[in-house]
Amino acid sequence: MSDLPIGDYAALSDRHSVALVSRDGSIDWFCRPAFDSPSLFGRLLDADAGHWTIAPDGPYTVERSYIEDTMALRTVFTCENGTVEVRDALLLGEHGDPRDMGREAPRALARIVECTAGEVDVRTVFKARPEYGMVHPILSVVPGGVTAVGGPLRMMVTSTADMEISHDGAIAAATLAEGQRLHFLSQAVTLADPEPRPWSAERIESAFADTIAAWRNWSDRHRQDLGRHTDIAHRSRLVLESLRYQPTGAIVAAPTTSLPEEIGGVRNWDYRYAWVRDASFTVQALADSGCYAEAGEFFRYLSQTAAHYHATHPLQIMFGIHGHHDLTERELDHLSGWRNSRPVRVGNAAWRQSQLDVYGELLDAAWRVRDAFTEPAPPMRRFLMQVAQAAADQWGDKDNGIWEARGEPRHYTYSKAMCWVALDRAVRLAPQLGLEEEAVGWAEQRDRVRAAVEDEGWNPRVGAFTASFGSEDLDASVLMLPLVGFLPGTDERIRSTVDLIADRLVDDRGLVRRYLTSGGDGLPGGEGSFLLCSFWLVQALTAVEEADRAEDLFDRVCSYANDVGLLSEEVDGATGELLGNFPQAFSHIGLINAASALHGHGRAD
Repeated sequence: MSDLPIGDYAALSDRHSVALVSRDGSIDWFCRPAFDSPSLFGRLLDADAGHWTIAPDGPYTVERSYIEDTMALRTVFTCENGTVEVRDALLLGEHGDPRDMGREAPRALARIVECTAGEVDVRTVFKARPEYGMVHPILSVVPGGVTAVGGPLRMMVTSTADMEISHDGAIAAATLAEGQRLHFLSQAVTLADPEPRPWSAERIESAFADTIAAWRNWSDRHRQDLGRHTDIAHRSRLVLESLRYQPTGAIVAAPTTSLPEEIGGVRNWDYRYAWVRDASFTVQALADSGCYAEAGEFFRYLSQTAAHYHATHPLQIMFGIHGHHDLTERELDHLSGWRNSRPVRVGNAAWRQSQLDVYGELLDAAWRVRDAFTEPAPPMRRFLMQVAQAAADQWGDKDNGIWEARGEPRHYTYSKAMCWVALDRAVRLAPQLGLEEEAVGWAEQRDRVRAAVEDEGWNPRVGAFTASFGSEDLDASVLMLPLVGFLPGTDERIRSTVDLIADRLVDDRGLVRRYLTSGGDGLPGGEGSFLLCSFWLVQALTAVEEADRAEDLFDRVCSYANDVGLLSEEVDGATGELLGNFPQAFSHIGLINAASALHGHGRAD
């Protein structure tokens, strides 16, 4: 099993996949050829599932940072006799139009090692284990490096150091003096692709420079002034772009699977898919950041993937990054899991759930990118009409809720409120879509949903909008009511709800839980505090004009980002460790939207 804290990792991306690199210079998670492919390096989930380590051969201290305005990493190892720097990047190809970044990615991971002072002994171990550790490839030394054959991939490791084969994998050791460099490059291609060839050191250097230039070109176009929050929000923007699958525009919730919500627990899910639920929040974060093309691409991916939808059935809540629908869940029994957190799962059974909130999130996203389809094509028009009609027809049904509870369906307040959002945005979009006649019925249903939420979602005994109709349970999702324009922040019921959540759902570290787990969600065990919900509370405090409290909470939540600015899904209330899949799009989306709200750019329309 892996013992390193989740926060020990940094992420590299070429917009096709993500590699996670530890502070010790070990790539412990990397899937090829895409985010949702089986892992090539999987030590994150099992000690024998593969890694690629480059580090000094002896004691050292570490400092690391992203190269400015990029997702390329610089790790500096300081040893007794000198200092060595390792620069890592998933190569993007030549930089051009930022909207095409990664389109020509060579699917190669480059690692450049340089001694910057004194003399340092450096060692590398390349131990590939395709298919989630099930395949032990055959390694061969060839001119320029090492090849690895086995399973569905063919691999080539370029090395300017002499490599040899051992029981541990491909190994190289060298002593570097100041100014000397080593170059490494890993390629993994399918059996149908041309056989990979070694690269020259000059080609690796040039491609690395192109990658830096591509990220900076993108950053120059998308940096937004958010006052003192500018830098941390921009890092989150880069993370979000890293999780956007270039061929389709899909955004994965996270590039990992089965990092747990509780150490040793069973709440371990595969997040390498795109959720409809995330659409509204994601599009808001992108659009408010000036990423209009990116927001439009993501919405087109969602609408095209679900274009066949018929309103007589619930809309599927999540899809694969290539648009596939079947995400059947299975367990990988041969993997021990991060810190023995089992089972390790691939696929996600939640794809079969009914979640009525997705109608609101999708139509709110459509409203935000409405300028992108002034004259929508017939399939888009039909799809949006079907989604609106589904909200009108199904809002009175029970569902599994935003948190994908695996217990009995309920009348979740948030789900109803988001059906109101769906109908509200559909009415606003109707003139543009030529659906004015249908909008009359949608407006009537919108008013019925509002009445139901205000009558049954509000619990006067508790003094708050609660998790579901008739319950007394608090749920952080109702913090969204003022943020989507259902009620203004000046409404006393909203003020009371925000205060109660800030009092009863906040842990000892001042972070917000989604809800209090007590078995009602159909799962054993508990979970950490949820970072997205903490950012929602920042926005809600801003909406109720508690700016100082909002700023303080924002700073507190951001303090849990690791040394390179990355956030996972949750924080362990006892230890302060990051928990859950990593880096988590939802957390970084929440950070961007909260920073925007604090700076006055957020909007609840």
